[in-house]
Amino acid sequence: MITSEARTRDGLFKTHRIGSRLYFEIPRSQLGKELLLVTRAARVPVNLGYGGQQMGPSRVLRWERRDHRVLLRTVSYVTVADSTTPIYQAVRNSNNDVVVSAFNVEAYGPDSAAVIEVTRLYTAPPPEMGPGTQFRTQPDANRSFIERVLAFPENVEVEATLTYPAPAPTTPGPTPVPSPFAPTASSTASLLMHWSMVKLPEKPMMPRVADKRIGFFSIRQLDYGRPEQRAQERQYVVRWRLEKKDPTAAISEPVKPIVYYVDPATPDWLKAWVKRGIEAWQPAFEAAGFRRAIVAADPPTPEQDPDWAPEDARYSVVRWFPSTIENATGPNVHDPRTGEILESDIYMYHNIMNLQRSWYFTQVGHLDPRARMWPVPDSLMGRLVEFVVAHEVGHTLGYQHDQKGSSLYPVDSLRSRTWVARMGHSPSIMDYSRFNYVAQPEDGIALENLIPRIGPWDTYTTRWGYTPIPEASTPDQERATLERWAREQDSVPWYRFSLSDSRGADPGDHSEAVGDGDPVKATGWGVRSIKQIVPLLVPATVHAGEDYDDLSLMYGRLINQWATELRHVAIVVGGADAQEKYAGQDGARYRPWPRARQKDAVRFLSQNAFATPTFFLVNDILRKIEVEGALRRINAAQSGVLNTLFNDRRLERLVEFEALDNHDGSAYGLAEMLADVRGGIWSELGATRVGVDAFRRELQRSYLAAVRAKLAPQTQAIAAGVPAQPAQQLGPARATSDIRAAFRSELRALDAAIQRALPRASDRMTRAHLEDARDQIRDILEPERR
Repeated sequence: MITSEARTRDGLFKTHRIGSRLYFEIPRSQLGKELLLVTRAARVPVNLGYGGQQMGPSRVLRWERRDHRVLLRTVSYVTVADSTTPIYQAVRNSNNDVVVSAFNVEAYGPDSAAVIEVTRLYTAPPPEMGPGTQFRTQPDANRSFIERVLAFPENVEVEATLTYPAPAPTTPGPTPVPSPFAPTASSTASLLMHWSMVKLPEKPMMPRVADKRIGFFSIRQLDYGRPEQRAQERQYVVRWRLEKKDPTAAISEPVKPIVYYVDPATPDWLKAWVKRGIEAWQPAFEAAGFRRAIVAADPPTPEQDPDWAPEDARYSVVRWFPSTIENATGPNVHDPRTGEILESDIYMYHNIMNLQRSWYFTQVGHLDPRARMWPVPDSLMGRLVEFVVAHEVGHTLGYQHDQKGSSLYPVDSLRSRTWVARMGHSPSIMDYSRFNYVAQPEDGIALENLIPRIGPWDTYTTRWGYTPIPEASTPDQERATLERWAREQDSVPWYRFSLSDSRGADPGDHSEAVGDGDPVKATGWGVRSIKQIVPLLVPATVHAGEDYDDLSLMYGRLINQWATELRHVAIVVGGADAQEKYAGQDGARYRPWPRARQKDAVRFLSQNAFATPTFFLVNDILRKIEVEGALRRINAAQSGVLNTLFNDRRLERLVEFEALDNHDGSAYGLAEMLADVRGGIWSELGATRVGVDAFRRELQRSYLAAVRAKLAPQTQAIAAGVPAQPAQQLGPARATSDIRAAFRSELRALDAAIQRALPRASDRMTRAHLEDARDQIRDILEPERR
């Protein structure tokens, strides 16, 4: 069977290639051993993703011998029980391993090793090993074939070209900018798939019990062997296995450091910055007792190691993808038994550079002259890429986003040169706090300190998750020490993490925010920054002999930045500060924000979001980028803020907070909030001469459209400029809630105010607009009259 023509590799098990066929020779010693399967697309056609990305979840597999057949099974660890408990066999019976594929034994090698042909396992893979659900059929056998096979002591790597009828084009993440140069779609798609079968550790890592107060990703298992009187869900943190070379030393190098290779496809001038982003985490690991725990490395050259490949699941690589997507991601591959991270690839999409320079300009362009040079200098772009890499490395170390962090520094401190030099403007690089838009030119903050860096939260979380606890031999024995470390949050607020079920309600737990412990003050300074940046748009983006595309892009993004900051203020309404606490910690987990602060937020929005932002209406810009569109741009931004205010869950919280305030007037109620919003958006109605400009007319029509969506959702014809919103934002309101009654009351009050104002209309368009508004109100309140 295995002739002299065979190309044989010896490793985890032997592989034999004879012509187009592939055989595995699986010794008895490998039967029943658990392997991790990682499936990646090494190369893909245009519009079907990017080469190097993982395709579907990793899976645990096991070879099993049954008479003269070999079975390949998947193994699940969703439900578990200690093998010494009576319930263990019942759990096994309810969690039977699925047979992925079955093979006849073609021959026997030494020590009865089973030789099986696995060609079709790779050229016509089962769903568990395929490229994803977008391919609904089997690949064309005539155009699918094995390309490469490698065997190593711990893993086997196989590559095969698969050719399918092409699915609808798809790309991960945000939709890329349409290009007239995109190739015409083909009727077929050929992918080079890469499979890694990696031996799972013979000795599983001792897991660490997860804690909701600490920002680690986690695995979940239903453990039926626990003494609790219920089906107990156990969560374990996802982390690397780090063990000290010298367990007695306070700080020691690890037995096996975390190594990230830099993709050879990375632009040469950026490679040093990528390495800096990786190794920026070294001080955090020193706090956990490890020196040089994480290192960056160049991959070997083909001459040094012809078998090295970034798709090999033994290697962690910062990949660089040719893509218009403005993003980066940091997934990991982990052992589902324990949460041990085995490998991780960071995906850096080329256009992340465009996103970073855009954010930097729209947030701190008034502070850094380099931001106003397009393209920005390599030294600045390199630093921005370093920041992105460090953030994504954090994910691959097991850390979630820490959106709470930026709210836990005093907002005034973000303008202090000494504070930000020592602490940064956010305690965590895992926060989406981006750049310090609160800072002003007179503050004298160093340019380096405008950019996020590894902060106190990152060091604390690394210490909590990675510091060895040598006296503990089981996860439960670690818990007392972990609890003591977690309680440090009581005295150091910026160690705290988001409370998962409060997201959306906590004004301090939102992305793209700086200083969101006081969103009104922070946004006030942010808007002041934007007003200083608007005059810089033309000098920064307009160059002789070039078009105005950059000016158009950055003008739109500056308006988006303005709207984003204003939405942070809207979230104050119906907001509650949240801190995850366990029993024994003092205080409530949720504390509604005071009425005065919520009312002040609506007043701020009336003056800054709903007033026409004339500083954006610069003819020198508008007449260069579009013949019309300013009305729509401004209205879309204002409507986004309004819809954030009218989010159903926000309105429900206002009702409930008032219901629970013991009638002491401490709550900001729904009726009061809606009246304040109406007063801000329709403020012209109280003037001696009533004149409503075009921008305000658009906003007022959007207000009516948003109210209509709450009261008559079956007729959600959205007015001009109102962007599509999730159902929970635009409606409908629950039939049994106070929301419907409150909105109907507001419409009646508004109708009466318009009726009084009509005789004082100062121009024909104002009169026409107000008459139309009354018609719309009647239509909303009495739809049967249509």
